[in-house]
This record gives sequence, C-alpha cells and structure tokens, in this order.
Amino acid sequence: MKEDVFYHSLKEYGIELTDEQVNQFNVYYETLVEWNQKMNLTAITDREEVYLKHFFDSITAAFYYDFTKPLSICDVGAGAGFPSIPLKIVFPHLKVTIVDSLKKRMTFLNHLADQLGLSDVAFYHDRAETFAQNKKFRESFDLVTARAVARTSVLSELCLPLVKVGGSFVMMKGANFSEEMEKGNLSIKTMGGEWDKVHQLFLPVENSERNIAIVQKKRKSPKKYPRKPGTPNKEPIE
Repeated sequence: MKEDVFYHSLKEYGIELTDEQVNQFNVYYETLVEWNQKMNLTAITDREEVYLKHFFDSITAAFYYDFTKPLSICDVGAGAGFPSIPLKIVFPHLKVTIVDSLKKRMTFLNHLADQLGLSDVAFYHDRAETFAQNKKFRESFDLVTARAVARTSVLSELCLPLVKVGGSFVMMKGANFSEEMEKGNLSIKTMGGEWDKVHQLFLPVENSERNIAIVQKKRKSPKKYPRKPGTPNKEPIE
C-alpha cells in the first residue's frame, strides 16, 4: 500500500490525516525498521507492507468502533505497538496503556513514544495474567484491544477482566473466525462478556480477510480470573 493510497483509503472512512500525523507515521516506519535490525519486532519491513498490514490494519478497528470519544484503552500484547499506537496517532486524545511480556519491546515503545511526541501513553512490562489481577488496573478501562495475540477462548480470560462493566473488548482477527468465535463463547460469558458484533472486512490491495470482533462487558469478571501465568493457554475455557 503506497502512502497516498493509505491516506486516500482512510479518507474513504472519514479519517483525514494532518501533516503532523502523516509525519508521525513516517517516523514510526523509520524507527520500526531501524530498531528491527537490533531486535525482532516484526517480519514485515517493506514500507508498503508496513503501511498496509500494520498501520492501516490497526486503524480498521476505528471503522466499527467510535474512537472519537474520550477513551482509556489497554492494548494487550501490542508487540511493536499495534493496534494502539496507530490509533493514538489518528486519535491523539486517547489514553493508552500497553502491556507486553517482553522488556525489549517496552524499551522500543518508550523510545517510539518520545520520537512521535505522544502524551498519555503508559507501558508496562508484565504478563497479562498478573496485570489483570492488579487492583489498580482491573476493570478500569473503557476499551481493551488485542491484535493477533491468541485464540478467543484464551484472549477473553486475559482481557475481559481489565474492561470496566459497560466497556468493550475489541479483538482484531484474521480469516475464518467463525469456528474460533464459537469455541470462545463459554470463556466470554464466564468473564462477564456478551458478543456485540463481528465485522468482516477485506484489506485494500491484497484483499485479505479481517474480522473486528466486539464484545460488551455486562458483568464483573470472577475474581479468580485470569488464572496464573500460562494456565489460560494450557487449559482454555472451552
């Protein structure tokens, strides 16, 4: 995806970038590629592919969820900052918290935030399981996001305990989501969530399928969840 196609495609969804935002995405790309030579942040380094598969793909959540309102967001397992940093660039008012278990990624993200001039961003080096048991953060976020982290039955246990009652959980998924969705039903209900809607879309240029799955938090999550680190993945609630 060439940069002009990136801007035009966003404009079709009512998102117009300022010169500053255009520059921030350029700095993001340059910083990502530079740091990727020192640490494994992404297998995708071609400029056009980064703009499509990382930047545009991250922003697709905003086509189906309202990010224009004041929101506190927690991005679980964000890796090199996806989807929360592209969303933060487009919607600067967002309050963003990123949790990731690899310390070197935290170093990169702190540097990136400085380079992009971002405020109201916080980074925590922690396992999602222990972070969600922290009283300071548990059930405190308007929105929790996760992109390509784990299957739904696992993700819901890691993420829904962080969502405040009345808030939302947005999963960004690839193709053939229906079977995974079905297997995740029990876990979502156990954590106090209810399916809202799953939106299917196809990325421009390559026409690959994506699914934006939105879950509403209706009830408090039982205190015993998430279980100790590693358990949700080994023994998913299905």
